[in-house]
Amino acid sequence: MQQLAGYLRISEAARYLGVPPNTLRNWVNAGKVAAIRHPLNGYRLFKRADLDALRERAAVADTHAGK
Repeated sequence: MQQLAGYLRISEAARYLGVPPNTLRNWVNAGKVAAIRHPLNGYRLFKRADLDALRERAAVADTHAGK
């Protein structure tokens, strides 16, 4: 599964972002971040680059909010 090397499972992605897995599931459902499904087990997988982009958008929003 070399093609999936740049992806994180939901628990890893949630830990990377500092949020609970259910929050990340909600963000997927709301279209805030993309997830693909593992071809064998159906687990959600997240590209690290997509998670980094989400973190960047959150940091910009915090800056504009005066935090």
